Amino acid sequence: MSTLGPAARDRILDTAAALFYEHGYQAVGVDLIVERAAVAKTTLYRHFPSKDDLIVAYLQRANDDFWAWFDASVDRAAPPRDQLVAVFDAIERLATSPACLGCAFQVSAAEFPDPAHPGHATARAHKEAVRDRLRGLAVVAGAANPGALGDALLLVMDGAFAAARMYGPTSPAAQAASAARAVIDTHVPVRPRHPGQRPARET
Repeated sequence: MSTLGPAARDRILDTAAALFYEHGYQAVGVDLIVERAAVAKTTLYRHFPSKDDLIVAYLQRANDDFWAWFDASVDRAAPPRDQLVAVFDAIERLATSPACLGCAFQVSAAEFPDPAHPGHATARAHKEAVRDRLRGLAVVAGAANPGALGDALLLVMDGAFAAARMYGPTSPAAQAASAARAVIDTHVPVRPRHPGQRPARET
């Protein structure tokens, strides 16, 4: 098995990703990663000069995966309000899946509390991007205070992922979609429709 080139790098990153997601960052040492990836330690350091570099690479991949998932959850042709609701239907499904062990970015920020640490800074950048995206959807949906709605929805999202890590598939995350709907209804009320009502005639 080659220990050079992109194949070795991908194998190291794949191995580290699985270990970091399940066990966290501090509990996983470089020795375990190279053993599971079947590479020499020198090979790991050739591709990732430090463990922090490996953590950042993992978080960058997790960020890319998150946005691919997020974009797939949103029907661009749907009304803006429905797009917001769809995101949280998808979050509930994800957070109650046995494969979901919470949020890699929350764990990184918790394990590396120094804002200057690369793991914390990368996690913070991701969360800021999510916050901006939710606020942007809130603007398009017509929220009176899109900043407040976006922030409230971020709390629902992060709460669902925290519950997934704490409780497993059977958790309060099963209420994420209904909680999000309640928040959205407060900021973007549904306009009542009367199918039988005709517009008034001009005289």
